Formats: sequence, structure tokens, C-alpha cells
Amino acid sequence: MATCELCGKKPGFGHNVSHSNRKTNRKFKPNIQPVTILVDGVRRRMRICTRCLRTLHKQARTA
Repeated sequence: MATCELCGKKPGFGHNVSHSNRKTNRKFKPNIQPVTILVDGVRRRMRICTRCLRTLHKQARTA
């Protein structure tokens, strides 16, 4: 579901910690965005995380 198709980043798990130091389970989901990108000269619709999108944008600017 919330998995980046480029880097494979998945949800992480941890705890919400209240002021009284009680711990409840929580999930850290990656920010997945549907984008159309060129892969080997072919346009592909992929669901990638914003970190990968930022990296692709930076690589396209320098190339």
C-alpha cells in the first residue's frame, strides 16, 4: 500500500509518547505521490516517495 516503487520505503513503527510518558503504538507512513516519470525512455506512472521525487528533480536540473 504505502510503499515507494523506487526505493522500497515502507511504513515505520514507533510510539506516541504522552506527557505522562504513556506509550501507544503509531505508524510513520512515507509521503507517497503518484507521478509520471521517464524510465528508460518510456513514460511510467509510479507511486514514489517525496524524497525520491526530490532526488529525481535535482538530477534532472543538473543534467
